[in-house]
Amino acid sequence: MQEENQTQMSEFILVGFSDLFEVEILLFLLFLLIYILTIIGNLGMIVLIQTDSLRLSPMYFFLSNLSFIDICYSSVVTPRILYDLFTEKKIISYNACVMQLWFFTLYATTECYVLAAMAYDRFVAICNPLLYPVTMTRKICFQLIAGCYLVGIVTAIVHTSGTFRLHFCGPNEVSSFFCDIPPMLRLACSDNYVSKTVLFVFSGFVVVLNAIIVLISYSYILSTILRMRSSSGRRKTFSTCASHLMAVIVYYGTLTFMYVQPGGLEAVEQDKIVSVFYTIVIPMLNPAIYSLRNEEVKKALKKKLNKKIFLQQPKL
Repeated sequence: MQEENQTQMSEFILVGFSDLFEVEILLFLLFLLIYILTIIGNLGMIVLIQTDSLRLSPMYFFLSNLSFIDICYSSVVTPRILYDLFTEKKIISYNACVMQLWFFTLYATTECYVLAAMAYDRFVAICNPLLYPVTMTRKICFQLIAGCYLVGIVTAIVHTSGTFRLHFCGPNEVSSFFCDIPPMLRLACSDNYVSKTVLFVFSGFVVVLNAIIVLISYSYILSTILRMRSSSGRRKTFSTCASHLMAVIVYYGTLTFMYVQPGGLEAVEQDKIVSVFYTIVIPMLNPAIYSLRNEEVKKALKKKLNKKIFLQQPKL
């Protein structure tokens, strides 16, 4: 009865980073630069893949989807941060908060499964090359991507409904720069034990399941690479896989630190630092990791640049 008489919050205040104008200006310029690089890098990766023969490869089909997810993933959070850095009261409505958390959870979870699908793709390509054309057909690739999005949607529904089924009666200051699950659970007036447990179990399941898929895949991949007689073949294969493995370690590591560690919901300041990394920085890093560490991407980029330079040369 007491819980029913409490007033439900219609809006929340995002605490953000700092109240100092000078600091907010610097953060605005930094985050704006990162966001521009994120959009350019990921959009450039999609265009490069779709206008090159790379688009025929399942690996680059997954990579272009990863770039698309990174654009959406970053756009759920970063534009709102840029807007709030220039407003005195960083107010977000209840419904906007629900939508932001839903889309964020959707893209974050989907990216986890896409990275695991990419690891499986590399396992089949390197360890069973003769079966690769039959195993990783276009239809199967589309089904894997659809499955990743489906799991992302289900997870987003579970986490969003689990968080906002709770009662928020005040205070309404979210100790973060966006509506993430841990700071929202800290604000709840009603018992949040079930929601905390669901967060821990679901997040742990997502990270552990996908980490197992990646570890098993790369154990076989490493064993196959070491058995290769050609040093150039080993180097080429390793450079392709190393970029993906690096992206997986960085992304899964930050998600584990944020959502899976016991007692992680209580650490406020370190949450902000980790949140900045996996919501803003990682979507920018992925195109750089794949372009700098991947020989095929570098060759395709050089071919495009050489073609552009050739077309721009004046005819005699």
